[in-house]
Order: sequence, then structure tokens, then C-alpha cells
Amino acid sequence: MSDAQEKFADALAAIASSHLGAEMITDLHRLSGGASQETWSFKNQTSEGTEPLILRRAPGGGGSNASGTAIGLETEAVLIRLAAEAGVAVPTVRYVAKPEDGIGSGFIMNHVSGEALGSKIVRSDAFSAVRPKLATQCGEALARLHAVPMASLPTLRHSPASEEIKRYQETYKTHAHPHPVFDLAFKWLSDNIPEDGRTTLVHGDFRNGNIMFDPEIGVSAVLDWELAHIGDPMEDMGWICVNSWRFGKIDKPVGGFGLRNEMFAAYEAAGGPAVDPERVKFWEVLGTLKWGVMCTTMYEAFKLGLDRSVERAAIGRRSSETEIDLLYLLAAD
Repeated sequence: MSDAQEKFADALAAIASSHLGAEMITDLHRLSGGASQETWSFKNQTSEGTEPLILRRAPGGGGSNASGTAIGLETEAVLIRLAAEAGVAVPTVRYVAKPEDGIGSGFIMNHVSGEALGSKIVRSDAFSAVRPKLATQCGEALARLHAVPMASLPTLRHSPASEEIKRYQETYKTHAHPHPVFDLAFKWLSDNIPEDGRTTLVHGDFRNGNIMFDPEIGVSAVLDWELAHIGDPMEDMGWICVNSWRFGKIDKPVGGFGLRNEMFAAYEAAGGPAVDPERVKFWEVLGTLKWGVMCTTMYEAFKLGLDRSVERAAIGRRSSETEIDLLYLLAAD
């Protein structure tokens, strides 16, 4: 263990002792995944037993790293607590780090059992029994999430459809990697912007891959809140329907495990307003295009030598998949 790692472990142990009743912590290790934040697992040893906990912190123990469209970790912790109060399944936030703690910006939360790997959710036999319920549960979760009182929210960016289109069109033009289908999609989106309507808290990355599923109960936690903002609640519904998040199960538009009408009906039954399928389709088109543009930026990062990982190159090639998805969506219009 390096000096920096030992200092970090000691600081985390001090937090656990002062705020979580720990006599000691064990099995501290970093988990894989998470491109923008670090995720650490450890066991909190108390007089009553052992509890597994998770630390989510800024890379290298840095300070608040809110930037661009991403919120800071302190704000993320606030939103998770508010979502819990609204009945959304989320990990319980146990402690939010302070500058004097010496671990950087971050928060500690309960470990939640389950699986978040999308390909396993749609294919593993372990989820066969619960899979038919997942689209319904996602609709219920979104209804509760969108019902979080606006007055209780911390300061968040407001991102209507026009701003989302503008942001990604500028990114697309910056990389100068032409995709005629993207140009067509940008034109369609600009011509079909929905009229202003209800605005709510929007998760911003609600999809298969960012939701923890338990094979017995289904949705056990909604994860990764860093792209949360104020906007059209139908954005979350469109995003989970993007074909890239179906993991090959293209006949199941909701995450590769369910149907749109199942999610829509559950959303309305849980107190959400009537769903406008055309509005959801708009956000599905925009979500598909957004992911395509993101793929091209990853290709550029690999091409320029900014990130030479095989993963980055492989994801970059997936822009062609989104072109096919966009043509299917636009041809049906």
C-alpha cells in the first residue's frame, strides 16, 4: 500500500469511528466501473457486527468535481436522500464527507445487493422470474422520482429539449466527424420539439445498467445520479428505451426486459400524469442521437491518443449502431 493509500485508509477509518460506530474497517478495495467517480467497498466492524458499505468519491480524493452537465457529489447525496423520502429505492446515504475529513469530496452509503450489469439482467436465468415485473417497477420508480417536491431541490441546471439539442449539436460539430444520419436526426428533432410542459426532477441517466436489480424483488436501487437536472420527465422514459440499453433484446424496448405500455401504465397508476407516447418518442430519438455523439467523442479520444484503451475504441465504433437505430425510429414517423 502506497503512502497515499495508507493515508486514505486511515482517514476513512477515522470517519467510520467518529460517525458510523466502527471499531475498525476491513476489506477496503476499489470497485471496477465508474468512469467519472471512484467507488470503494469496505466493511464496517461495530460492536453489533459487520456491515458492508460503499464510498463514492471524487477521483484521487479531489474536491467537488461538478462540471459541465454533472452535479457534485454533495448534491448527488442530497438528491438520493430526497428520492428516498419520495419512496424511490436508493441506497441509504450514511455520511457526506467534509473537507477536514481528508478523503476528498464524496459520501458513504449502504451496500445494496443485486446486479447492475445490463446483459445479465436481460439474459441470466437468475432473473427469469422477476424480469416480467421490471418495466412496471421502473414506471413506478419514475413516478415517485418525478414527484420529488421542486421546492426541496438543491440548485440544478434546467435543461429543456432545445438546450439538449444545442449542446449535442455543438459537440458533434466540434469533432468534425460527419454522420449524415446524425444531421437528419438533428433536423427532425429541431422540427419536432414538444411544447413546454410540466418540469420535474429528471434523473438524467435512468437506464438498464444504472439500476440495481435483485433476482427476488426486482428494482433494489436507482444508481448514478450525477446527470440529474430539471427538465421534461418524459426524458427519463425515452432514455431507458434507447436500443443501446436493451443489450440485444430489441423486442423489449424498456431496458431489454419490458414493454412501453407496461411502464406507462405503472407510471400513471403510481400517480404520474398521463404519458404522451409521442413525447417519449422524441426523447428516445434525442437519447439515441446523444449516445451516438458520445460514441464519436470516444473515437476521437482514442484517435488523438487521449485514451488508448481498447474499450474506448470499441465504444467509438458503436456510433454506427445508433445510426441504424435512428433510421428505424425516423422511418416510423
